[in-house]
Amino acid sequence: MNKRVIPALSLDIFPDRIRRMSKKSPQRFAGGGMKLSAMPRRAFLQTTALAATALATGACHAMAEGSSRPIGCFNRPWMQKFGSKAQPLDTPQPANWGFDAALKGIQQAGYQMAGLLTPMPEEPFIGSQATDEYLTNLKRRIAGAGVAASMGALHARPELPLDEAIRDARRQIDHAQFLNLEWLLTFGVDEKEHYEKYCEMMADAADYAEQAKMKLVLKPHGGGSGASEEIRRCLGRVNRPNFKVWYDAGNIIYYTGKDPVEELKPIVQYVTGFCAKDCTGEKGDVMIPFGAGRVDFIAVFKELKKAGFNGPTFVECAGGRTFAEVTTGARANRLFLEKVFAAI
Repeated sequence: MNKRVIPALSLDIFPDRIRRMSKKSPQRFAGGGMKLSAMPRRAFLQTTALAATALATGACHAMAEGSSRPIGCFNRPWMQKFGSKAQPLDTPQPANWGFDAALKGIQQAGYQMAGLLTPMPEEPFIGSQATDEYLTNLKRRIAGAGVAASMGALHARPELPLDEAIRDARRQIDHAQFLNLEWLLTFGVDEKEHYEKYCEMMADAADYAEQAKMKLVLKPHGGGSGASEEIRRCLGRVNRPNFKVWYDAGNIIYYTGKDPVEELKPIVQYVTGFCAKDCTGEKGDVMIPFGAGRVDFIAVFKELKKAGFNGPTFVECAGGRTFAEVTTGARANRLFLEKVFAAI
């Protein structure tokens, strides 16, 4: 495996932004601009990433049972209590039953494809703090569960200085490559003061991920990625071919109250994947059965079909309080989507 070296950053990467900033802070950008020293990928990742390539080949195209379209499931239905350590299975949701329970539920609900969406203190997934030992064990656990992971959430840290934030994002991308993921999902930012830095980070991350043959995508999540206007602005600001959209109709309703069909139309050509959840209304409930909320799934997928969409759909939410109820809900949401796909 060839060693991939992080190239130095130069003024040419973000010319307009950097030149504006350099006028304000010439001492910071003197001598050719801020640079990151060349940094090879960690030896551990270099020597072990190839070992699982054959196992993961084709994982992104795995289908759910009975479906002719790729349908996967995120870990979130079984790991809903953000920031908590793993809790016993008899703890009712919202709880964090741990990733092993999520893998079991995903498999039992008829999915072959898993997404690493919601990290927890004991489960950083591709997070920059993940150790080599953790990543190796994580890969084994996923393979042992009989599913394939194809997507990981990349959590930007725009509160850091730009060079540190870029290093952090690149480290996450390296971890995703080790796990043989295809997709990297990011969420935008809420704070206006972080917006420009976030876009610069994503421009670099899109290029870096492309070198590793991974795709970086933006998920509607309020703030700077709230609805079509904000998403179009962010896409234009990042301005990279490897930065697209995974649409989330439920989040459009949850964060903005807008019509997800109408908000899809101006950006549909950029959509390469779909995060599936229903929602009862702005700031409403999302842990519900598909069809119980305001998302018109048939209308949304008809719009996507007109644009030639053929990407993966990942179920993010499911109702229920017990493990059996949540897993049954995840299965029901998969079957719901299969009926939608058949109807369009």
